[in-house]
Amino acid sequence: MLAAFCSLKGSPGVTTMVTAIAARWPVQETPIMVEADPAGGDLAARFRLKESPGLLSLAAAARRGSGPALLRQHSQQLPGGLDVVVGPVGAEQAHKALSVLTSAGAAALRQAADHPGVAVLVDCGRADPDSSAMPIIRAADAMILVARPQDDALAHVAVKLHVVRQWSRKPCFVLVGDGHPTTEVSRVLGIPVLGRVPRDDKGAHVLSGRNRSRHTPMRSALGHAASRIAQVVYTFGHHPSTGVLPQDRASMHEFSAPRDDAQRAPAPPRNGAVS
Repeated sequence: MLAAFCSLKGSPGVTTMVTAIAARWPVQETPIMVEADPAGGDLAARFRLKESPGLLSLAAAARRGSGPALLRQHSQQLPGGLDVVVGPVGAEQAHKALSVLTSAGAAALRQAADHPGVAVLVDCGRADPDSSAMPIIRAADAMILVARPQDDALAHVAVKLHVVRQWSRKPCFVLVGDGHPTTEVSRVLGIPVLGRVPRDDKGAHVLSGRNRSRHTPMRSALGHAASRIAQVVYTFGHHPSTGVLPQDRASMHEFSAPRDDAQRAPAPPRNGAVS
Protein backbone atom coordinates (compact mmCIF):
# COMPACT_ATOMS: atom_id res chain seq x y z
CA MET A 1 0.00 0.00 0.00
CA LEU A 2 1.16 3.52 -0.84
CA ALA A 3 -0.36 6.35 1.23
CA ALA A 4 0.46 10.02 0.63
CA PHE A 5 -0.08 12.53 3.45
CA CYS A 6 -0.15 16.27 2.74
CA SER A 7 -1.72 19.59 3.66
CA LEU A 8 -3.18 22.39 1.58
CA LYS A 9 -2.62 25.31 3.93
CA GLY A 10 -0.44 26.21 6.88
CA SER A 11 1.46 23.71 9.02
CA PRO A 12 -1.01 21.32 10.64
CA GLY A 13 1.75 18.84 11.57
CA VAL A 14 1.93 16.43 8.64
CA THR A 15 5.34 15.02 9.59
CA THR A 16 4.38 14.31 13.19
CA MET A 17 1.07 12.83 12.04
CA VAL A 18 2.70 10.43 9.56
CA THR A 19 5.30 9.43 12.16
CA ALA A 20 2.59 8.62 14.70
CA ILE A 21 0.45 6.67 12.24
CA ALA A 22 3.40 4.72 10.83
CA ALA A 23 4.53 3.82 14.35
CA ARG A 24 1.09 2.34 15.03
CA TRP A 25 0.54 0.67 11.65
CA PRO A 26 -1.44 -2.60 11.68
CA VAL A 27 0.64 -5.75 12.04
CA GLN A 28 -0.58 -7.08 8.69
CA GLU A 29 1.99 -4.83 6.98
CA THR A 30 5.46 -3.52 7.79
CA PRO A 31 5.57 0.28 7.38
CA ILE A 32 8.32 2.36 5.83
CA MET A 33 8.00 6.12 6.20
CA VAL A 34 9.41 8.34 3.46
CA GLU A 35 9.98 12.05 4.09
CA ALA A 36 9.29 13.63 0.69
CA ASP A 37 8.49 17.23 1.62
CA PRO A 38 9.74 19.54 -1.16
CA ALA A 39 10.28 22.26 1.45
CA GLY A 40 12.87 20.07 3.19
CA GLY A 41 12.79 17.40 5.84
CA ASP A 42 12.55 17.70 9.63
CA LEU A 43 13.30 14.21 10.95
CA ALA A 44 17.08 14.33 10.62
CA ALA A 45 17.27 17.46 12.75
CA ARG A 46 14.55 16.38 15.18
CA PHE A 47 16.12 13.02 15.97
CA ARG A 48 19.76 13.88 15.27
CA LEU A 49 20.01 11.52 12.33
CA LYS A 50 22.39 11.75 9.41
CA GLU A 51 21.03 12.93 6.06
CA SER A 52 22.53 9.83 4.42
CA PRO A 53 21.27 7.25 3.91
CA GLY A 54 18.08 9.03 3.00
CA LEU A 55 16.07 10.50 0.17
CA LEU A 56 19.13 11.73 -1.72
CA SER A 57 20.82 8.32 -1.76
CA LEU A 58 17.50 6.61 -2.55
CA ALA A 59 16.93 8.86 -5.56
CA ALA A 60 20.35 7.98 -6.95
CA ALA A 61 19.91 4.25 -6.31
CA ALA A 62 16.34 4.12 -7.68
CA ARG A 63 17.73 4.42 -11.20
CA ARG A 64 19.16 0.91 -10.82
CA GLY A 65 16.53 -0.89 -8.74
CA SER A 66 13.31 -0.83 -6.76
CA GLY A 67 11.38 -2.69 -4.10
CA PRO A 68 11.11 -2.59 -0.31
CA ALA A 69 14.67 -3.86 0.14
CA LEU A 70 15.93 -0.75 -1.68
CA LEU A 71 13.93 1.55 0.61
CA ARG A 72 15.27 -0.21 3.70
CA GLN A 73 18.83 0.14 2.45
CA HIS A 74 18.34 3.90 2.43
CA SER A 75 16.39 4.16 5.67
CA GLN A 76 17.33 4.80 9.29
CA GLN A 77 15.47 3.89 12.44
CA LEU A 78 13.69 6.21 14.81
CA PRO A 79 13.54 5.39 18.53
CA GLY A 80 11.08 2.50 18.66
CA GLY A 81 12.31 0.92 15.44
CA LEU A 82 10.32 2.69 12.71
CA ASP A 83 12.20 2.68 9.38
CA VAL A 84 12.32 6.16 7.83
CA VAL A 85 13.86 7.52 4.66
CA VAL A 86 14.81 11.00 5.84
CA GLY A 87 14.60 13.99 3.54
CA PRO A 88 17.39 16.54 3.22
CA VAL A 89 16.94 19.65 5.33
CA GLY A 90 17.41 22.08 2.44
CA ALA A 91 14.53 22.74 0.04
CA GLU A 92 16.80 22.83 -3.01
CA GLN A 93 18.27 19.40 -2.25
CA ALA A 94 14.83 17.99 -1.47
CA HIS A 95 13.43 19.28 -4.75
CA LYS A 96 16.33 17.79 -6.73
CA ALA A 97 16.03 14.42 -4.99
CA LEU A 98 12.28 14.28 -5.61
CA SER A 99 12.70 15.30 -9.24
CA VAL A 100 15.03 12.34 -9.77
CA LEU A 101 12.98 9.93 -7.69
CA THR A 102 9.71 10.79 -9.45
CA SER A 103 11.10 11.08 -12.98
CA ALA A 104 9.56 7.69 -13.75
CA GLY A 105 6.27 8.52 -12.03
CA ALA A 106 7.26 7.49 -8.49
CA ALA A 107 7.87 3.94 -9.72
CA ALA A 108 10.34 3.07 -6.97
CA LEU A 109 7.86 3.84 -4.19
CA ARG A 110 4.94 2.33 -6.08
CA GLN A 111 6.77 -0.94 -6.72
CA ALA A 112 7.90 -1.19 -3.11
CA ALA A 113 4.34 -0.58 -1.91
CA ASP A 114 3.00 -3.28 -4.24
CA HIS A 115 4.92 -5.98 -2.37
CA PRO A 116 2.67 -8.02 -0.05
CA GLY A 117 2.98 -7.05 3.57
CA VAL A 118 4.60 -3.66 2.91
CA ALA A 119 3.16 -0.18 3.47
CA VAL A 120 4.94 2.95 2.26
CA LEU A 121 3.70 6.07 4.06
CA VAL A 122 4.93 9.29 2.50
CA ASP A 123 5.08 12.77 4.02
CA CYS A 124 4.51 15.00 0.98
CA GLY A 125 4.35 18.29 2.91
CA ARG A 126 2.24 21.10 1.54
CA ALA A 127 0.70 20.08 -1.78
CA ASP A 128 0.08 22.24 -4.82
CA PRO A 129 -0.09 21.44 -8.56
CA ASP A 130 3.59 22.32 -9.03
CA SER A 131 4.87 20.26 -6.11
CA SER A 132 7.72 17.90 -6.95
CA ALA A 133 5.95 15.34 -4.75
CA MET A 134 2.84 15.38 -6.95
CA PRO A 135 3.75 12.16 -8.86
CA ILE A 136 3.79 10.35 -5.50
CA ILE A 137 0.36 11.74 -4.59
CA ARG A 138 -1.07 10.71 -7.96
CA ALA A 139 0.37 7.19 -7.66
CA ALA A 140 -0.87 6.63 -4.10
CA ASP A 141 -3.65 4.27 -3.08
CA ALA A 142 -4.98 7.04 -0.85
CA MET A 143 -4.28 10.74 -0.37
CA ILE A 144 -4.76 11.86 3.22
CA LEU A 145 -5.22 15.59 3.75
CA VAL A 146 -4.17 16.76 7.20
CA ALA A 147 -6.08 19.88 8.23
CA ARG A 148 -7.24 21.86 11.22
CA PRO A 149 -11.07 22.02 11.37
CA GLN A 150 -11.15 25.82 11.47
CA ASP A 151 -12.98 28.24 9.17
CA ASP A 152 -9.90 29.57 7.36
CA ALA A 153 -8.28 26.18 6.75
CA LEU A 154 -11.48 24.48 5.58
CA ALA A 155 -12.48 27.39 3.34
CA HIS A 156 -9.10 27.07 1.67
CA VAL A 157 -9.67 23.34 1.17
CA ALA A 158 -13.19 23.89 -0.16
CA VAL A 159 -12.11 26.14 -3.03
CA LYS A 160 -9.43 23.62 -4.04
CA LEU A 161 -11.54 20.48 -3.95
CA HIS A 162 -12.07 20.36 -7.71
CA VAL A 163 -8.29 20.35 -8.13
CA VAL A 164 -7.71 17.85 -5.30
CA ARG A 165 -10.02 15.33 -6.95
CA GLN A 166 -7.85 15.53 -10.07
CA TRP A 167 -4.85 14.47 -7.99
CA SER A 168 -6.50 11.45 -6.40
CA ARG A 169 -9.68 9.45 -6.78
CA LYS A 170 -9.52 8.63 -3.06
CA PRO A 171 -8.95 11.83 -1.07
CA CYS A 172 -9.77 11.79 2.63
CA PHE A 173 -9.15 13.82 5.78
CA VAL A 174 -7.43 13.52 9.11
CA LEU A 175 -8.36 16.44 11.34
CA VAL A 176 -6.08 17.98 13.96
CA GLY A 177 -7.37 19.71 17.07
CA ASP A 178 -10.57 21.52 18.02
CA GLY A 179 -13.04 23.15 15.67
CA HIS A 180 -15.94 22.07 13.49
CA PRO A 181 -17.53 18.68 14.26
CA THR A 182 -16.12 15.79 12.27
CA THR A 183 -19.48 14.89 10.71
CA GLU A 184 -19.99 18.49 9.57
CA VAL A 185 -16.62 18.61 7.83
CA SER A 186 -17.27 15.33 6.04
CA ARG A 187 -20.84 16.29 5.06
CA VAL A 188 -20.01 19.73 3.68
CA LEU A 189 -16.81 18.83 1.84
CA GLY A 190 -18.01 15.42 0.70
CA ILE A 191 -14.74 13.74 1.65
CA PRO A 192 -14.52 11.03 4.32
CA VAL A 193 -12.84 11.96 7.58
CA LEU A 194 -10.78 8.99 8.73
CA GLY A 195 -10.08 10.31 12.18
CA ARG A 196 -9.35 13.22 14.44
CA VAL A 197 -6.30 13.86 16.62
CA PRO A 198 -6.76 15.73 19.90
CA ARG A 199 -4.33 18.23 21.30
CA ASP A 200 -1.56 16.33 23.10
CA ASP A 201 1.57 18.39 23.64
CA LYS A 202 3.55 15.68 25.45
CA GLY A 203 2.92 13.06 22.79
CA ALA A 204 3.63 15.54 20.00
CA HIS A 205 6.90 16.63 21.62
CA VAL A 206 8.17 13.05 21.77
CA LEU A 207 7.25 12.44 18.12
CA SER A 208 8.91 15.72 17.21
CA GLY A 209 12.13 14.71 18.95
CA ARG A 210 11.78 17.51 21.52
CA ASN A 211 11.26 15.27 24.55
CA ARG A 212 13.82 12.54 25.06
CA SER A 213 12.44 11.25 28.34
CA ARG A 214 10.93 7.82 28.81
CA HIS A 215 7.48 9.20 28.08
CA THR A 216 6.01 7.20 25.23
CA PRO A 217 3.52 8.81 22.84
CA MET A 218 1.96 5.44 22.17
CA ARG A 219 0.24 5.55 25.57
CA SER A 220 -0.83 9.15 25.09
CA ALA A 221 -3.98 10.59 23.56
CA LEU A 222 -2.03 11.16 20.35
CA GLY A 223 -0.80 7.57 20.33
CA HIS A 224 -4.27 6.11 20.87
CA ALA A 225 -5.73 8.32 18.13
CA ALA A 226 -2.89 7.39 15.76
CA SER A 227 -3.55 3.70 16.38
CA ARG A 228 -7.22 4.07 15.43
CA ILE A 229 -6.44 6.21 12.38
CA ALA A 230 -3.73 3.79 11.19
CA GLN A 231 -6.27 0.97 11.11
CA VAL A 232 -8.80 3.11 9.24
CA VAL A 233 -6.21 4.34 6.71
CA TYR A 234 -5.12 0.74 6.16
CA THR A 235 -8.72 -0.32 5.51
CA PHE A 236 -9.46 2.71 3.34
CA GLY A 237 -6.34 2.18 1.23
CA HIS A 238 -7.16 -1.45 0.55
CA HIS A 239 -10.95 -1.00 0.39
CA PRO A 240 -11.60 2.65 -0.56
CA SER A 241 -15.38 2.26 -0.70
CA THR A 242 -15.55 1.54 3.03
CA GLY A 243 -17.09 4.43 4.90
CA VAL A 244 -17.08 6.86 1.98
CA LEU A 245 -19.84 9.42 2.29
CA PRO A 246 -21.88 10.84 -0.60
CA GLN A 247 -20.00 13.49 -2.53
CA ASP A 248 -21.93 16.56 -1.44
CA ARG A 249 -21.11 19.85 -3.07
CA ALA A 250 -18.60 21.78 -0.98
CA SER A 251 -19.42 25.32 0.00
CA MET A 252 -16.73 27.65 1.21
CA HIS A 253 -19.40 29.91 2.66
CA GLU A 254 -20.52 27.24 5.13
CA PHE A 255 -17.14 27.65 6.80
CA SER A 256 -16.69 31.40 6.41
CA ALA A 257 -20.13 32.81 7.24
CA PRO A 258 -20.36 34.62 10.62
CA ARG A 259 -22.06 32.71 13.41
CA ASP A 260 -23.44 33.56 16.81
CA ASP A 261 -20.91 33.34 19.63
CA ALA A 262 -22.80 30.42 21.14
CA GLN A 263 -22.40 28.45 17.91
CA ARG A 264 -18.90 29.55 17.01
CA ALA A 265 -16.32 26.77 16.79
CA PRO A 266 -13.63 26.77 19.46
CA ALA A 267 -10.58 28.91 18.74
CA PRO A 268 -7.59 26.98 17.37
CA PRO A 269 -5.08 25.95 20.04
CA ARG A 270 -1.97 28.11 20.13
CA ASN A 271 0.45 25.26 19.73
CA GLY A 272 -1.78 22.79 17.91
CA ALA A 273 -2.19 19.09 18.50
CA VAL A 274 0.95 18.22 16.58
CA SER A 275 3.62 20.36 15.01
